Amino acid sequence: MFKSLVHISIAALLFGAAASASAAQLSTDARGAIPHDVQQLVVIDYRAMQDSPAAMNLRDRVMPPELKQFDEALKKTALSDQGTMDQYVDELAFALFRPSSSGSGSSSDSLMTVGIAQGQFPMQDIVARFKAQKLKPTMVRTNSVYPMTKAGMVLCFVDPSTMIFGDKDAVSKALDARDGLAPSMLTNSNMMSAMQSVDSNPLWSILDDKGTQTMMGQLLGQAGSATDFSTVSKKLQASWYSMDFQHGVKFDLTISTGDAFTAATLSSLMTAAVMVKKMTSSDAEKEALNDTAISSSSSQLNIAFASTDTEFSTLLHSPLFESMVH
Repeated sequence: MFKSLVHISIAALLFGAAASASAAQLSTDARGAIPHDVQQLVVIDYRAMQDSPAAMNLRDRVMPPELKQFDEALKKTALSDQGTMDQYVDELAFALFRPSSSGSGSSSDSLMTVGIAQGQFPMQDIVARFKAQKLKPTMVRTNSVYPMTKAGMVLCFVDPSTMIFGDKDAVSKALDARDGLAPSMLTNSNMMSAMQSVDSNPLWSILDDKGTQTMMGQLLGQAGSATDFSTVSKKLQASWYSMDFQHGVKFDLTISTGDAFTAATLSSLMTAAVMVKKMTSSDAEKEALNDTAISSSSSQLNIAFASTDTEFSTLLHSPLFESMVH
């Protein structure tokens, strides 16, 4: 459960966005609840995105069923009959991480996902509703973890404005990090540095080296099987992107490669991949690809996309978008 919430494909990640200039920043408590070996973190200004029709169309197209399941479970078990998550959540984050964190890296390929919601929650009312339904919490040290669904989804308030939710094991790992029993993302200098580049935006995401390698392989498609990519992929260090809908749709992705040669090689491969894709694309898809700018500067590869709301709405229903999501 929840793995699809932070699918490495860019389109699958962008299930929310914002229309305002406000930033989606995480509190120290929220950051401290993310395990050290985080492969990807996605953060959304959840409240502001509701002001953008384009953002809501995007969310409806790719929002995974697990998030809908959480919303329904929260309404049934913790909120009033009229209440929904939309009323209380300000920021929403999902962290995809390697659970066998030792603080010095991990070779494990297994991944877990934990969700973090920040907002003004009626915490006392929610706990009272849990008690009325005879839902007893499991204690993880001093943390009360409440069951949400029969499938194993749980939630825990780490403070009145921060809620952790997800599978029981993932939430437990997050609480270990938050309580100082395991390293947290706060000690991951690479990811903390990447976050500083984008966390002033309404929607942003950061990926570590493994997440970046996977993402680039998916973006390149057949071009990703080239010998050049196999060679340079090992040099990818991290990446970060942001997206907003304030004036049309804008998307900016930066990939840190470590040296100028690697960045230039990736730029050439990405340009070739776009040219190949144009050969079988519809007019709307070709227009979107034409609106994608690819460049390299020093050790970084930059990809930028911009379109009008109308063009983006058309793109949401195209085979190109479907292939990115799946």
